[in-house]
Amino acid sequence: MQASSPYDQFELICVIVNFGMGSRVLSVAKENGVLGGTILLGKGTVENRLLRILELSETRKEIVLMVTSRSLAPTVLDELDKVFHFRKPNHGIAFTTNVLAFLGRGSYEYVDDTQSGGAVESMYRAVFVIVDHGRGEEVMDAAREAGARGGTIIHARGSGIHEHAKLLNMEIEPEKEIVLIIAAEDITREVVMSIRDSLEIDKPGNGIIFVQEVNEAYGIR
Repeated sequence: MQASSPYDQFELICVIVNFGMGSRVLSVAKENGVLGGTILLGKGTVENRLLRILELSETRKEIVLMVTSRSLAPTVLDELDKVFHFRKPNHGIAFTTNVLAFLGRGSYEYVDDTQSGGAVESMYRAVFVIVDHGRGEEVMDAAREAGARGGTIIHARGSGIHEHAKLLNMEIEPEKEIVLIIAAEDITREVVMSIRDSLEIDKPGNGIIFVQEVNEAYGIR
């Protein structure tokens, strides 16, 4: 069995691109040493008042999640940027965040690595908000009021203790929406508090919010 040493460190690479491009992202990443990944479907929001009035602001997105070594992540991110040009408008977003433990490919042992990714303070935070299906846009509205420029809504299912329903005596897991917002560090608190207050997140069953530090990011303006 291949065991990871206490010095092994991992990062999660997250890439958000237009629908149909996820497989190409994964292919380029594999060419540069990533072992594999997962593609999720979601929708993005466009900050354009006229498009929102016409209900044309939602765009289909694919979210590619890949775990790789911390030493390899910057190279992979740079190579992806060369191919997909994230710095250009509407070409996607790519960022990395720390992984405290990783089990899976290669039969790694559990290692909880809480070391910092670097001495330089990150400029961005990844805000994850999990709410009931249909409330993702409410999250985005609250985030925009606090200065966020956009986000990605991912469909999921939940099974929290407050969220069970029954049909014909069978438990139903309700649909959820995960809203991912990349916010500048200096407005992250305002964004989180705006979402919490607007959706009353503190009440049981209304959702959860968690925030992660972003180590490196492309395509955020």
